[in-house]
Amino acid sequence: MKILIANRGEIALRVLRACKELGIKAAVIFSQADRLSPHVLMAEEAHYIGPAPASLSYLKKEEIVELAKKIGADAIHPGYGFLAENPEFASLCREKRIIFIGPNPASMKLLGSKIESRREAIKNQIPIIPGTVEPIKNIEEGLKIIEEIGFPVLLKASAGGGGKGMRTINTKEEFPSHFENAQREALSYFGDPSIYIEKAIEEPKHIEVQILCDQFGNRIYLGERECSLQRRHQKILEETPSLVVDEEKRREIGEIALKVAEMAGYDSAGTVEFLRDREGNFYFLEMNTRIQVEHPITEMVTGIDLLKEQIKIAFGEKLKIKQEDIKIKGHSLECRIYAEDPLKNFAPSPGKILFLENPSGPGIRVDSGIRENFIVPLDYDPLLSKLIVWGSTREETIQRARRALDEYKIEGISTTIPFFKEILELKEFRDGTYNTGTIDKFLKEYRHKSEIEDLPFLLALSSFLYIKEREESIFPEQPLSPWRWK
Repeated sequence: MKILIANRGEIALRVLRACKELGIKAAVIFSQADRLSPHVLMAEEAHYIGPAPASLSYLKKEEIVELAKKIGADAIHPGYGFLAENPEFASLCREKRIIFIGPNPASMKLLGSKIESRREAIKNQIPIIPGTVEPIKNIEEGLKIIEEIGFPVLLKASAGGGGKGMRTINTKEEFPSHFENAQREALSYFGDPSIYIEKAIEEPKHIEVQILCDQFGNRIYLGERECSLQRRHQKILEETPSLVVDEEKRREIGEIALKVAEMAGYDSAGTVEFLRDREGNFYFLEMNTRIQVEHPITEMVTGIDLLKEQIKIAFGEKLKIKQEDIKIKGHSLECRIYAEDPLKNFAPSPGKILFLENPSGPGIRVDSGIRENFIVPLDYDPLLSKLIVWGSTREETIQRARRALDEYKIEGISTTIPFFKEILELKEFRDGTYNTGTIDKFLKEYRHKSEIEDLPFLLALSSFLYIKEREESIFPEQPLSPWRWK
């Protein structure tokens, strides 16, 4: 067997390692920007796919499938992002008799449309957030619906994800401009301008359930992940288990997650996402039809390699794991280390990594896509690595994460490492009361605090530069002479 890995960075390395442990040959693709990336250097076989822009490389469906045929690959693993949730790509693989390591195209298409999945959920008596199950045609129709369900509401792209095409509306006056902007953004990112309205849950918690489903109707859930620490609707830190989910609730939402999978005829690794309101009610939000960025924390507490299981399912193997085999042991959290500057509104920080030292020790795992002297490109998502920490208790896990962040050194670019040190000290994080709005609230205080702390340094720097400029004007620089230093 042979697999072509159609991705880059840390997920390409993660899949590559899983293939090696399974005894499966693997090949990778790379763009011009990634020619010296760790996944290329580690692979026994690597193929150039195009220039740096993803549209000319990692998103070239036909070229990737043709390459797989040419090199004799039996399957393609899309990782996450890029083509991982593209039903047309999955269908193309099937047409060319290449195994797509992911769900069947029909289930992916159904679950990829938030409107369609909401409609099917209602039919199957799965609890969803109040809102529409049809795209909003115009501003007038949208305002009429909002009057019925009340403010605040969310505008969401039907084909969306990652916060793209999403807007929070608190007043009638905001709606027209936000609606038009959301449509434009949805069309730009997903090729589909369809927007629907959903009641905004105040102070929600974002809880997701990991599932595995084979091609023979066997389905299991592997506990939940708490993903409420988000900025601009994008997750930055995840932990498992959640402090607000007990055994009874875990079983309840796990069974709902399997019902969603059955509804869609799902047959791969996947994640069913829920929102929890202040009263403790859970609502089905969406399903991610791929392996998740945060999958390692579930692996840490269950001891199950999700990548290997996903690959074995794609090759037609039955699940050997039963629901009663799933035991949650200890606690785990993941920090997503980005090449971003938190003090500049998380602006990307591309550039050369001059020095790299990964943390290690008990309970520490680093899934990384970088190395020393690697040039971080501006062309892709700025995720550098994932710091995954396990401990026998939540407190031990947090203490280990603190220690690991102190050990983690990446020089030459800005990263989110210092930011996570602050997050781990947050009262809301320590007591588990945080929600999806906690980080945005914290960021306002964080930036203000940093500006105040930087003020003495900036004043000193300003004085130094002024004095230096004055000296240079009075004493012009002379050619260097060895006599000057005697």
